[in-house]
Amino acid sequence: MKVAVVGYPNVGKSSLVNRLTGSREAVVHERAGITRDRKELSTEWNGRRFTLIDTGGMDFADADPIAGSIREQAQAALADAQVALLVVDAKGGLRPGDEEMADLLRRRRLPVVVAANKVDAVGDVPLAAEFHRLGLGEPLAVSATQGLGTGDLLDRLVELLGEDDPEEDEDLLRLAVVGRPNVGKSTLVNQWLGDERVIVSDVAGTTRDAIDLPLTVDGRRVVLVDTAGMRRQAKVAESVEYYTALRSQRAVERADVALVICDAADGITAQDLRVADLAMKEGCATALVLNKWDEHGMAEEDLKHERARALRKLRLRPKVLTASAKTGRNVQRVLTEALALGDRMGNRIPTPELNRFLSEVVQARQPPAKQGHRLKLIYMAQTGVRPPRFAIQVNSRTRVTRDYAYFVENRLRARYGMDGVPLVIDFNERKQRRSERP
Repeated sequence: MKVAVVGYPNVGKSSLVNRLTGSREAVVHERAGITRDRKELSTEWNGRRFTLIDTGGMDFADADPIAGSIREQAQAALADAQVALLVVDAKGGLRPGDEEMADLLRRRRLPVVVAANKVDAVGDVPLAAEFHRLGLGEPLAVSATQGLGTGDLLDRLVELLGEDDPEEDEDLLRLAVVGRPNVGKSTLVNQWLGDERVIVSDVAGTTRDAIDLPLTVDGRRVVLVDTAGMRRQAKVAESVEYYTALRSQRAVERADVALVICDAADGITAQDLRVADLAMKEGCATALVLNKWDEHGMAEEDLKHERARALRKLRLRPKVLTASAKTGRNVQRVLTEALALGDRMGNRIPTPELNRFLSEVVQARQPPAKQGHRLKLIYMAQTGVRPPRFAIQVNSRTRVTRDYAYFVENRLRARYGMDGVPLVIDFNERKQRRSERP
């Protein structure tokens, strides 16, 4: 069950959503127009779970193209919801934009709750009465900052939502789409969804929230996470960019797979490599995608150079894929590769197969020796998944060099197709038997 949270710009919709969900997921700022796309957040009240859809402020008089896209996103949220929550500014009083919103909601014929926000003290409660004039029932006085009246508001929403949805399957693949601003992340996501689900603009920084978008691929449930562009820390000058970058990082933390979108006109930049490294450190299977490559006429030699650079700079040796989000070229192939990366995160390799592999590694390159004593690789087994984890029993951990450990890791990637998948290899020292002690 879903509740669309709508209203005029800067009435406190995102602050109220954060209060009702007990989170800080929605970006909040004193400047109007910060929320642009629609963002879904789950909450629970008295044992009932439902979803709040945070939307951008709807200003019918604003002719800006982005304002038009925000209105379309809010309309789509209303089409997807069972209840509408109209947020108004109690201190600002009734304004023409509120009446236009009320007229739109009456035509939608959805159950509507009016929340008169910014009632931060009991003495301000009478301010809510003015909104009776909207003709949408009894307005509820609430304060997103203080929490006043939010319990009554949740009671009303739960009452209007009716019966629970069936329990959702939690076994999802979470795919984060990350990268620098204005490299085509949202366009790529819209291609996969077959719908203008997120706002696309030539203006860098249009996406400000990390937005969860459900998708089904061949019967498999996937959640796409479209994120705000991640700049170098030195360039994150304003507080809005700081918090959007922070949310992008959190999106990577809860994802299984990260696609780092790069602009083929620039090649794989140092910032692209930093974003990929962040995703890998958070345990994401990762691939890089050179977007707009056909538009810029990237030669095969240039593509080989970019792939070699990624292999040289990134320990996980991620694949470098090509796509054009604008034309749709290779877009489905990129999604297929992302799903395959997710599968490899959960793969298990039989122990006999791993020990044959270990024998081949030793034959290919003799283990190092220290002070006349050589490292011996005795036994190998897989101990975990997501990410894949392996244990190798050795005669002495002190003889394991960084160089040889990387050699084993790279051989493992090459043998089992794990490029871009984070691996953990534990070198465990075998306990000596009494007969073996000097």
